[in-house]
Amino acid sequence: MPSRPEFRSLLQNLTVEIQDISTLWQLVILSVCLGLAWLLQKLLSRNFGGTQASDQLSYISSRNAGWLMFPFIALVLVAIGKWGFSYIHPPYLLGIAVPLLFSLAMIRLIIYALRRGLPSQAWLRPWERVISWSIWILLALHITGVLPDLMALLDSIALYVGKYRFSVLLLLQGIFAFAFSIVFALWLGGMLETRIMRVSTIDINQRIMLSKLVRTLLALFGVLIALQLIGVDVTVLSVFGGALGVGLGLGLQKIASNYVSGFIILIDRSLHPGDMIAVDNHKGIVTSLTNRYVVLRGLDGVEAIVPNDTFITSTVIKQNHTDSRVRLVLTVQVSYDSSLETAMNIMLEAGRKQPRILSEPAPQILLKEFADNGIVLELGFWINDPGEGQSALRSDVNMHIWNEFRKQDIHFPFPQRDIRIIPSDTP
Repeated sequence: MPSRPEFRSLLQNLTVEIQDISTLWQLVILSVCLGLAWLLQKLLSRNFGGTQASDQLSYISSRNAGWLMFPFIALVLVAIGKWGFSYIHPPYLLGIAVPLLFSLAMIRLIIYALRRGLPSQAWLRPWERVISWSIWILLALHITGVLPDLMALLDSIALYVGKYRFSVLLLLQGIFAFAFSIVFALWLGGMLETRIMRVSTIDINQRIMLSKLVRTLLALFGVLIALQLIGVDVTVLSVFGGALGVGLGLGLQKIASNYVSGFIILIDRSLHPGDMIAVDNHKGIVTSLTNRYVVLRGLDGVEAIVPNDTFITSTVIKQNHTDSRVRLVLTVQVSYDSSLETAMNIMLEAGRKQPRILSEPAPQILLKEFADNGIVLELGFWINDPGEGQSALRSDVNMHIWNEFRKQDIHFPFPQRDIRIIPSDTP
């Protein structure tokens, strides 16, 4: 990128020769380069899989590919045009276009890395504008020659802590280095996670564990690199480690326990996405496994966020740990004056007619007990899709039993009491 004196010279010469024929030729070259860049990014973006933004399996969508490639292709073409035109006339206009295109390329690259590293985050939208405006402002300050003087002013505002000197400029550089390294680590981690999750030959728990481990290690390396970039001695992390140990002893042990428990769950493969489980008064399907918690989606659509250590310290009822089949029981009471054989056949037929009920093991009807008010019958049957819910199935079986009982004149009992009135001997 041109230095400050070169920029001043470019601006002065451009204002002087704005009406010169060479400026018109540079406009033509710039227009041609931008047009070629637009065509090339259209052609190249077709080689990328996935055209929809919601395509989570695609490495990069064609729309994002074109959005990213345009400023880089235009930058290369304009730089070539500037080099070729410099043999004819000083390329003042093209010299201004090169840093502008470079800034646009950096803005789009950073925004894309943020979107890939932190997907589905609504708070990123305003920050994308902040990043764009910050880069354009820095470029404007650099072009006008104010940036070096501003950096010298910020560096003069300093504070000494022991042998270390901390200035406002160093603070801003540290923030930028941390942000850049973390964003790059998250972007690279997102790409590797997509690749890992697409390897179907590895167990789903191992894929989740590898993706989480890769993200954690990349974030750690990003922090270490950022510390080196701003000149901070890495040995100061020993002080941070001691403070972290004290924090764990004073109240962060629960958070650390959840993170460790999360890796244990992924390693021993006791839980998988899609499992139907019940734990700590919560029942539902496992929809997500994270470092700190597990998301359970109940059959009513309500989601519960359960900390990972709950699955380590509590008893977990898993309906499909070794077998997805589940046995359900319906209890019906009929009156003593009803035909018992007919009632049992109707209940068996109700179980056989439901498509979700398995034929093997076959539905079974049992005479459970002779109660005070009637005879208790029990219908037991098996299903292999507990995640689809039980209430609707029970309702369908009960409706069939109710309709057939009415046709066959089979009655449901109700409490009956015989009351004897003993006459009194007294007048």
